[in-house]
Amino acid sequence: MVVASFLAAGVEFVEALTIVLAMGVARSWRAALWGTVVAVVVLAAVTIAVGAALGSYVSRPLLQLIVGALLLIFGLQWLRKAILRASGLKAVHDEDAIFDEEQAAAHAASAERRFGLDWYAFVISFKGSSWRVSRSSSS
Repeated sequence: MVVASFLAAGVEFVEALTIVLAMGVARSWRAALWGTVVAVVVLAAVTIAVGAALGSYVSRPLLQLIVGALLLIFGLQWLRKAILRASGLKAVHDEDAIFDEEQAAAHAASAERRFGLDWYAFVISFKGSSWRVSRSSSS
């Protein structure tokens, strides 16, 4: 169980790293890194707040049932995707292609600046990091 969770989280972290690297190389390292840091801080704050609220108002067995059901649903979806990828019916993740796509989109985007940062690089890094990290923490 621990190894499977670690491997699933590793995949998500690699995908988040790919997005941040693409933004850093194409646009602004400063904005990409700030986006990542802010995403992790916001995710930690939300996790602490929601965790405290859930611990106070929801019984432990009910919470375990809900989390277990969600993990089972997500796990079955990942298993389905893995089977489709192994059979060749779904494309395998190509990190080089994802990097190239993100970099091309970054070059094409406007150069708006907010708070002294390249806003596009900040937002894409924030969204990519917060979504990827939150998905891997639920594994």
